[in-house]
Amino acid sequence: METYTAMRQFADSWALLAMTLFFLGVVAFMFRPGAKKAAEDAAAIPLKED
Repeated sequence: METYTAMRQFADSWALLAMTLFFLGVVAFMFRPGAKKAAEDAAAIPLKED
C-alpha cells in the first residue's frame, strides 16, 4: 500500500472520527454549567485598562 493511500484511508476514517469527537467535546465544554461566567470574563479582556 502506498503512503498516500494509507494516509488517505486514515484521514477518511479515524481522523474524521477524532475531529468529530473533539468538536463535540468543545461544544459540551462551552455549554456546561458555569461556563457563562468564564466566557464573559474572557470576552471582557480586551476592554480592561491596565
